Amino acid sequence: MSSDSITGELKDNVFVVKCSGYLNMESGDSIAKLCYEQIDNGITKFLINLENTKMVNSIGVSILIEIIEKLQDIDGQLGFCNLAAIVEKTFKIMGLTQYSTLFGTESEGVDSL
Repeated sequence: MSSDSITGELKDNVFVVKCSGYLNMESGDSIAKLCYEQIDNGITKFLINLENTKMVNSIGVSILIEIIEKLQDIDGQLGFCNLAAIVEKTFKIMGLTQYSTLFGTESEGVDSL
């Protein structure tokens, strides 16, 4: 996944990141960079929309964990939405769901965060 397939926009004080393709080191770094820029701008609530992402590797997961750790330092929140079943299972196995919230849709995530 190249960085041009990752976009972000602010919706009701929640920064929504949309990505597509394979979530690996390259795309994970792009997501992290985008999130860290927004954290520097004072944003503390993030929702990552994985509707068009069907696979995530361990490096991608480790980068998401780094984002979670950074958000914990500032009492921020992270949610994920529109996960494929295999991605949701991976997130649960890797422990991401202990520190983030899963939502069925983007609008549910924005409303809840």
